Amino acid sequence: MSSAAKTGRAELHDDDTLFSQPEGTHLGECPLCFLPLPIDPRKSIIYSCCCQRVCKGCVNAHIKSNLHDEEKLSRCPFCREPAPDNDAESFSKLMERVKANDPAALSLMGTNCYKEGDYDGAFEYMTRAAELGDLTAHYRLGFMYYEGEGVEKDEEKAAYHYEKAAIGGHTDARCNLAAIELRNGNIERSVKHLIIAANLGDEESMKVLWKHYSLGYITKEELDATLRTHQAAVDATKSEQREIGE
Repeated sequence: MSSAAKTGRAELHDDDTLFSQPEGTHLGECPLCFLPLPIDPRKSIIYSCCCQRVCKGCVNAHIKSNLHDEEKLSRCPFCREPAPDNDAESFSKLMERVKANDPAALSLMGTNCYKEGDYDGAFEYMTRAAELGDLTAHYRLGFMYYEGEGVEKDEEKAAYHYEKAAIGGHTDARCNLAAIELRNGNIERSVKHLIIAANLGDEESMKVLWKHYSLGYITKEELDATLRTHQAAVDATKSEQREIGE
């Protein structure tokens, strides 16, 4: 049994691991066009039948290519199963994935519980999803522990889950770590977190770094290098198909 399990406390990650630049965000690639998924959740859709997140470009391409075939149009663009057409059917499909121990489904169910104010249910589903490696679940657990929502407030456990998500490319988790470090007076560490998030294409991190530059917390060379990498990450999520879809 690990020391964390014995003590009930989380083990934080070493700085070499924490401040390594991930290759991409926790969202990964669209399973259809294989381009990085946009950070903005409004630019993709997750289907409860397979719990796959598909970019809006591919969704709209699916609609356009099947406008005159109602049977194909009604199917999920990824798994080709009939897509749920109402909330009850969507919930039933999601529960099938939950019963199959799909981490994405468990995480989504936890998010739904959280939005409904069922923090006990949210914590249970998120914990199961996090144990299976779901990074969104780690982020949500970090938030719950930090705010003390449904669980006893524990900043060390919050930091552990935020770090776990951030290491995997979750930009919101990375930004929260930056905010915590800034509140604690650790400006250099905060800036490191923001640079990593901005390099992954996060817009808000880039905006904050501009402010830090005006305060002298980041050099012009560091800012310019980050801006180039940031723009490259943003451009990598673009395509003609996605532009039409928007």
